Amino acid sequence: MNYLLPLLSVLIGYIVAMIIRPKNKTNLKLLLAFSGSFLLSLTVMHLLPEIYESANPNIGLFIMLGILFQIILEFFSKGAEHGHVHGHEIMTQIPWLLFVSLCIHAFLEGFPVSHHHDLAIGIAIHHLPIAIILTTFFINASLNKKAIFFFMITFSVMTPLGTILSDYLPVLNVYYTEITAIVIGILFHISSTIIFESSEGHKFNIAKVSMIVIGIALAYFI
Repeated sequence: MNYLLPLLSVLIGYIVAMIIRPKNKTNLKLLLAFSGSFLLSLTVMHLLPEIYESANPNIGLFIMLGILFQIILEFFSKGAEHGHVHGHEIMTQIPWLLFVSLCIHAFLEGFPVSHHHDLAIGIAIHHLPIAIILTTFFINASLNKKAIFFFMITFSVMTPLGTILSDYLPVLNVYYTEITAIVIGILFHISSTIIFESSEGHKFNIAKVSMIVIGIALAYFI
């Protein structure tokens, strides 16, 4: 299930966007708010305490490096990791900078999953609305359907690939704590940005706050 959940969530999002083509952005933003709070809560409640039990005195530095690395990635992805895609230009080919940066992000997210199975659920919930938003964006940009399929299939396998390599490459286990700290920084940046960007004008409302509370509660009891 660690491999399947993140993969299936992207494929389901892709299929939903291709068939239904949802136009209700409010529901997607509420789902994003839930996914952001759930992912942030999992990170704070489960990942963070574990790595601070290690003897490495530079854990905080690695977390900050993760935040910085995600900021750099977003120069190329334009915020697609948290559903922030815009523009109405016609696309004749795959946006390769977006593709590579998004795949790197998804790949790194998979590393801690082998040690934290509940994180697979969080990443799957996080990827579902992103997949819907991305696919819809590509459709509206008139990107070739084969190119969209290639983009989303590749994106879907990156997180499971990160988990597989973490499971089977011993050298990665040697640096598990440092890698996880970097991923925590990435997740901190992504999830907090999702929470604050998932409503118009960055204003909170009852529905959004409710989804955030549900996400926190679910992460606590999982």
